Amino acid sequence: MKGFGIRAYLKYQMLYPLRAVGKQKIFCIGRNKTGTTSLAAEFQELGFPVGRQRTAEELIDFYIRGNFKPIIEYCKSAQVFQDVPFSWPVTYRHLDKAFPNSRFILTIRDDSEKWYNSLTKFHSKIFGQGNIPNSQQLKNARYVYKGFMWKVNRAIYGTPEDDPYNKQILIQHYEDYNEEVRDYFKGRNNLLTINLKQPEAYSRFCEFIGVDQKKDSFPWKNKTSEKPVKFNN
Repeated sequence: MKGFGIRAYLKYQMLYPLRAVGKQKIFCIGRNKTGTTSLAAEFQELGFPVGRQRTAEELIDFYIRGNFKPIIEYCKSAQVFQDVPFSWPVTYRHLDKAFPNSRFILTIRDDSEKWYNSLTKFHSKIFGQGNIPNSQQLKNARYVYKGFMWKVNRAIYGTPEDDPYNKQILIQHYEDYNEEVRDYFKGRNNLLTINLKQPEAYSRFCEFIGVDQKKDSFPWKNKTSEKPVKFNN
């Protein structure tokens, strides 16, 4: 039961896998800071078994090596999945093949500038002492384990080491990812693209996953400012 308390062990290792048997998988593949936390919270409120985020994050080394078998195996643990590594490039392609007829939700922001500002604001708060983190701060950050955030930055963005949050590169990466997802699912009906802030987002979400609508909008979780922050020199 390493990494689990008794209640968490029963929930994620026994109850959720049983509840997920035979159920259609739902993968939330929007990039981090596009409302993924709010989406996961809504699925939980609706009674869907949602995968344990920390366990998924610990699969990063398999992702980097291009070995998706452990990630696919992990998906037997619940019905709904979000965040890392589901929000990263090409993961959705492997999941689509491994779980035919599953559904995918791509969350987006109003524009790429707002996404970048939200991401850097959030990371500044938890890793950069109020400024956009530099490489050393990412290397020293102890989220998941020391060095995890630097490993993520290298694997996903490949920005210059002296400019890990290079705005042009990150924005281009975000835009390319969203376009690649849309192109991959073009002509199919198992992808929903939504901006959680839009008035019709919640009703479209409910229709897509086949539940009755009981509210008008998503409550916004883990919200951060969209204002730009300074670089940490």
